[in-house]
Amino acid sequence: MTRPTTDAPIPQGNYLAAKRHGDLVFTSGMTPRKAGVLQLEGPVKAQEPIESYKDAVILACSNALVAARNQLAGGEAVAAILSMTVFIAAEEGFAAHSKLADFASAYLAETLGPQGIGSRAAVGVATLPGNAPVEIQLVVAIG
Repeated sequence: MTRPTTDAPIPQGNYLAAKRHGDLVFTSGMTPRKAGVLQLEGPVKAQEPIESYKDAVILACSNALVAARNQLAGGEAVAAILSMTVFIAAEEGFAAHSKLADFASAYLAETLGPQGIGSRAAVGVATLPGNAPVEIQLVVAIG
């Protein structure tokens, strides 16, 4: 599996990468960016193998996890991923939304173990910011 960046995500507008409230962290939607630069653009193509998008999905998910972890105080850790929403900008005819989202679920399970799997929604949309193919948002419990 590709090892994503551990650099803090750079907000692309007037918002925070993540916001903590008590023992919960809510991340903003994260796209597949490194140092603020989108690594893959355009919609997910129906005829393209979904593996072509694996690195982009993992990078977006890693960015969300890094944003959440940046809200931790000393000695704290991610206790569980409570919820993940995967937005997919897909061309008409694409129907493998949940299979694409499985790349993010597998990354979280590999990184955090069983607590990395929470509830999930995979949502097809017409477009995403910056013409990104995928955007991922997490709700994380801190322990």
